[in-house]
Amino acid sequence: MKNFDYFGVMIDCSRGAVPGVSALKNFLDIIAKMGYNCAMLYTEDTYEIPTEPFFGYKRGKYTLSELSELDEYANSLGIELIPCVQTLAHLNAIFRWDCYKKNILDIDDIMIIGEERTYDLIEKMFKALSETLKTRKLHIGMDEAHHVGLGKFLDKNGFKNRYDILLYHLNRVCDIAKKYGYETLMWNDMFFRLVQNGDYRTDADVNFPAEVTEKIPENCKMVYWDYYAEKAEVYGAMIENSRKLSDNIWFAGGAWCWGGLTPHNKLSIRRNKVALPVCMEKGVKNVLLTMWGDDGTECSPFSVLPALMNAAAVAEGMNEEEMKEKFLEITGVSYDDALLLDTANYIYGDDFGVGSSNYSKNRLYNDPFLGIVDTNAEYPVDTAIFTEKAKKLRAAEKAAGKLAYLFGAQASLCEALAVKFDLGARTRAAYAHNDKAALRALAENDYSIFGEKLEAFYEAFRTQWYTANKPFGFEMHDTRLGGLMLRTKNCRRLLLDYCNGIIDKIPELEEEVLPHDGGNIGGWRNIITACPI
Repeated sequence: MKNFDYFGVMIDCSRGAVPGVSALKNFLDIIAKMGYNCAMLYTEDTYEIPTEPFFGYKRGKYTLSELSELDEYANSLGIELIPCVQTLAHLNAIFRWDCYKKNILDIDDIMIIGEERTYDLIEKMFKALSETLKTRKLHIGMDEAHHVGLGKFLDKNGFKNRYDILLYHLNRVCDIAKKYGYETLMWNDMFFRLVQNGDYRTDADVNFPAEVTEKIPENCKMVYWDYYAEKAEVYGAMIENSRKLSDNIWFAGGAWCWGGLTPHNKLSIRRNKVALPVCMEKGVKNVLLTMWGDDGTECSPFSVLPALMNAAAVAEGMNEEEMKEKFLEITGVSYDDALLLDTANYIYGDDFGVGSSNYSKNRLYNDPFLGIVDTNAEYPVDTAIFTEKAKKLRAAEKAAGKLAYLFGAQASLCEALAVKFDLGARTRAAYAHNDKAALRALAENDYSIFGEKLEAFYEAFRTQWYTANKPFGFEMHDTRLGGLMLRTKNCRRLLLDYCNGIIDKIPELEEEVLPHDGGNIGGWRNIITACPI
């Protein structure tokens, strides 16, 4: 890549989905042709440690032989495969097992600092990876450890300066890494958060205490991550601030495929078009595009290929026509068609307010009686748009070849949303007017039709999952979508019972729906119910 030494992607293999080996090879083929030369596999616990049977247990973890196979294949394409793990926080999956919860948990999803059991496990991590992957680069994570030192550590040691705690741990981790010849990378947000009362990004100058910067290990390079900023001033200030922590920094932007059923290519493109030129201007030589999988990894990595192609074009200095030609040549899919994968979230038109709101997921799972996200649309929505979106996606599906399943899943989603998007609002309106004829019509028609469309979406989504991922993790979506199917049937049954005089009221429909921020309200569990899960 002309303007960067490392230009890579980071694939989340920990939030439910673990990409299958063959699919991952296919993905590496594609990005290599785009010009990417490194890939990180974000594996919290989804890789094998031979002496730790509960590490990645029932999670579809990569065996060491699978990692070796992927490493060989990536190297044959000119891609350096770099492990990206966690050595402090974001280890919630292992803490469900007593062997870790009782021994190395501090608080939340954070390992306890200063206990030798913690460093024994970290050494096992590094040993397994060092014997598997050729690279001598290792991303050690360490981000978002918001309550570090405030759990069992606090109980045992009393309150300690949290910079001191963090730096002690970082030095211990980097010393272990040195034993295996590793240069380490880490997300740098905790250094900012501890000096900015929890905040990370800023367009202002940040002054880190000298006693902090002096204790950062020499073999640890900082990664500034930012998928949110819209202004060049923020990226510029954060790069300069990050240089106070390390003389060699990496930048990590985003190819948004997390949090919802639908990707955000246009959002990613808009933000990376701001961020990447600032990186070039500031002399940042190493860049990643992250593909997180928060809340179940419902999007395939292949769904954000347009965002990855656009970022490569910005980095290489390609014009739009050249970029579109290259995308078609590499993927066999029109670039403009591929952008249609975003469309289920654009409820006011495909170019209005392109952001990260997950309307498609929120409204699919929104309970028709409780209506927790009934108020999350700012303006009235003409649900006929979903039928039109589905038609365009079906047309693109026919021309998409091996990637047709991506368009099929989004088309099925739109076909379901054409019925479901405002089903709760229509139900509540009819109930408020005691219009039993309208309620009966909804129950006998719309609820039944949505049930059929939901089944069709389930099949399309299942195809998408099994095309790209190992089977582990899909049990979560069986539970979610299966629960939605049963809930829809029960709501239909309750409506008919009310219309037939079997029950005299429906308490859920009696209670007012209160307005709230209503956008991204914290994932699936907060969409379907107000009760804890």
